[in-house]
Amino acid sequence: MSFESIELRPEIKQALAEMNFREPTETQSKTLSLSLNKTDLLVCAPTGSGKTAAFAIPMIESILNSPNSQGLVLAPTRELATQIKQVITQLTQFCPDFKIANIVGGADIRRQMNALAKNPQIIVATPGRLIDHIKRKTVQLAKVKNLILDEGDRMLDMGFLPQLEQIAKQLPKKKQTSLYTATLPMKVVHLANNFLVKPEQVTVGQRSMPVSSVKQSILEIESKKKYDAIIDELNARSGSVIIFVKTKKRTDFLFKSLKSYGFKVSAVHGDKTQGQRNKAIKQFREGDIRILCATDVAARGLDVPTVEHVINFDLPMQTEDYVHRIGRTARNGSKGEAISFVSQEDQRIWVAIAKKYQIPGVQLKNVNIKAPGFKKKNAFKKKNSKKKFRVSNSKTEHQMKKKKRNSIKNAPKNKKRKSSFKRR
Repeated sequence: MSFESIELRPEIKQALAEMNFREPTETQSKTLSLSLNKTDLLVCAPTGSGKTAAFAIPMIESILNSPNSQGLVLAPTRELATQIKQVITQLTQFCPDFKIANIVGGADIRRQMNALAKNPQIIVATPGRLIDHIKRKTVQLAKVKNLILDEGDRMLDMGFLPQLEQIAKQLPKKKQTSLYTATLPMKVVHLANNFLVKPEQVTVGQRSMPVSSVKQSILEIESKKKYDAIIDELNARSGSVIIFVKTKKRTDFLFKSLKSYGFKVSAVHGDKTQGQRNKAIKQFREGDIRILCATDVAARGLDVPTVEHVINFDLPMQTEDYVHRIGRTARNGSKGEAISFVSQEDQRIWVAIAKKYQIPGVQLKNVNIKAPGFKKKNAFKKKNSKKKFRVSNSKTEHQMKKKKRNSIKNAPKNKKRKSSFKRR
């Protein structure tokens, strides 16, 4: 199967040839015909499987055939929204006057107002910034006939459900909706039930599993030795590397440390401005820098075809983020490597990740995990001893009370007891 055999407008086929897209990926081949037939879709596919083109091609085809319609793509992060916009721009490069608006936080809202005033055919937005424009009444969504929810699991993790529900109220009831996700927990299924109408469910590969072409390994290490180990790992590897770090502060510290050793490195995280993040990602994509230190903010939306290595300097706080991190390498059929630093504090997290994603050959050698609810033996004895002490006390008190009652009962009748009750 090739893109030439699919019924698409010539402008799209020309763009696909220019992008060197000859044959669709598995995700694209399973979803394109369904999307072109106006079917709602729930797609669970691994990161790097060509999902953006899978939903963008049918959306563009539909809009070109119905010029008065509009498409809306919602993404959880600015980086992902920007990446989607770039792919759509490439796919519409031979479509004259085709306008795309990128509506994300951290960017100049006045420029976004100007872009929306030109009635773009497709709006790519993050939920929070789109809500800002809805409140300002600078965006109209009555013409939306195609709605895409990309990375639905991540949007729920980031707490965007109220915003999604608020946006849904502004959309026409009759529309085609597709939900794309890399993992499929029950909360995503509930989201699909609320937004999709009789959807077709498409699963690519093993559900919620990493791409098989990623070689995964671990390095058991003490936390304080990570900074020395990362130097050795970088020197032992060639090609571009993304290093994922848990916090913004640790990301900046690692960035400065690597820079002091002479590595070409940059950093992206939530405290960076949109301009700084775009510049760092552009430098990384164009090869001006070799290493990118990032928090999970970059795990969904960074699409660089030539990332050879992913290093998890810190393990993710949520097991689902592991899939998205290592999905930055081995994209669109290429190969890549991912290594995770596992300290003693991370053992429980790693065991959960390895079990959930059935990762072979990554068992920990020195496991020191206490079972939940573990109690020392002497704790039980101590508890019982306290209980016995309380019982003996209560028995003594009972005997004293009984003795007092008997003494009162046997007291001479001519002796009256003093009452503590005063009449008023």
